[in-house]
Amino acid sequence: MRAPERWWPAGLGDSPNSAGGQNEARYAFFGDQKRLALDLGQGKVQVYDTGDHHISGVQQHQSGSGRKVTFTSQKGEVDLEALKRV
Repeated sequence: MRAPERWWPAGLGDSPNSAGGQNEARYAFFGDQKRLALDLGQGKVQVYDTGDHHISGVQQHQSGSGRKVTFTSQKGEVDLEALKRV
């Protein structure tokens, strides 16, 4: 499998442990660094500390109050709001 084209900050490396997206959002998870790079579609990449979560998927939920982004980890679903932005 070919590595995805890098859109995340260079300091995270070239090969994420997992990467993917849904609709306009995309993510790349770097397990050794415990970091998650996230682009919600505006072209602005934000980086989060994942703590002890190993991210393997992303879901977006639209509602009247806006968009909710959750990730799949070995512990189940984790809300983006639960991760610390770095």
